[in-house]
Amino acid sequence: VQEEKIFAGKVLRLHVCTVEGAEWLEEVAEDTTVEKLKERCLKHCVPGSLEDPKAVTHHKLIHATSEKVLTDTKTVLEENVQDRDVLLLIKKRAPPPLPKMADVSAEEKRKQEQKAPDKDAILKATANLPSRNVDRTVAHHNMRDFQTELRKILVSLIEVAQKLLALNPDAVELFKKANAMLDEDEEDRVDEIALRQLTEMGFPESRAVKALRLNHMSVTQAMEWLIEHADDPAVDAPLPGQTPSEAAAEDGASSAEAIAGPSSEVGGEEAKDELTEIFKKIRRKREFRPDPRAVIALMEMGFDEKEVVDALRVNNNQQNAACEWLLGDRKPSPEDLDKGIDTNSPLFQAILENPVVQLGLTNPKTLLAFEDMLENPLNSTQWMNDPETGPVMLQISRIFQTLNRT
Repeated sequence: VQEEKIFAGKVLRLHVCTVEGAEWLEEVAEDTTVEKLKERCLKHCVPGSLEDPKAVTHHKLIHATSEKVLTDTKTVLEENVQDRDVLLLIKKRAPPPLPKMADVSAEEKRKQEQKAPDKDAILKATANLPSRNVDRTVAHHNMRDFQTELRKILVSLIEVAQKLLALNPDAVELFKKANAMLDEDEEDRVDEIALRQLTEMGFPESRAVKALRLNHMSVTQAMEWLIEHADDPAVDAPLPGQTPSEAAAEDGASSAEAIAGPSSEVGGEEAKDELTEIFKKIRRKREFRPDPRAVIALMEMGFDEKEVVDALRVNNNQQNAACEWLLGDRKPSPEDLDKGIDTNSPLFQAILENPVVQLGLTNPKTLLAFEDMLENPLNSTQWMNDPETGPVMLQISRIFQTLNRT
């Protein structure tokens, strides 16, 4: 017995089909390559096809059960083909022909037609239209009007909220907590570690505090500022527009005394009056704090410190807008910021009639938000995103925009 017959592979009976409907059985050994099996299939179903050397590469065998395309270089065993499996012999699809030059030109022409018009084409098409100049200053003025009107709305809503919340029996405790929250002014706090680093370098503490506040608590920038202004005669002068700590302490003490005023012995009407005084003292304590850098920059242009502070207060600490205000008609004036909206106006009545606003005015957090936005307009985004105060601010904005369009 020959050795190759003793160790010959197992013979598999495979059912082969074509897309034309031809079917037959092929008997092959397990070690037969897929390419050899494909040649045998082509001899069976397409006589004379092997004369073309590309015939084998133009066909493929697919395992019917797994839908897998069999690899030519692998054996039947490696492709895990079992006895009595069904294989499909399929001719490969020819690659799409390359487009003709005429077709390419037509496609490019179509793309050019769909391309957006350039500036010359726009000017040519709109040459006969009547000219209409959009005054950008009007758009800017409308935006400023909205900010001014919103401030007036907040002033009046604060008064309404104070009256509503004064009816709450726990009003005194609520506003003790509110006052404590208002006392937490992060901008007044100096990073002790940063301050210690600068004083250890030999810089005076008061000068180091000023440098840190001017440079947003950055030790590196503060150190550069201190070195740069070492010979400046005004280096130890307090920051423009900054309230002295003694005055702040007195305001804090008076507020604390006012809060301690209402007691269980005070009657209902007197308690309301006392709470109103608390509201006023809380608000007086939260004075506007101008951006020191903006103050210095505007004063270097020749403006007086007081008018610079007023400009920054009117324009929410925005230096460019404050500069335009100083150079312009200076409207609105700082006095206008403390005026409320006409309580009989359709706008204010529509706001008060909104159920979301009505419910929000009974929440102490809403009053705190109004106070904060009034004195720190840049914090508006924080309150707009708050789940409690955000819906109230959204309704106020919607009502204003709706009535402003009519």
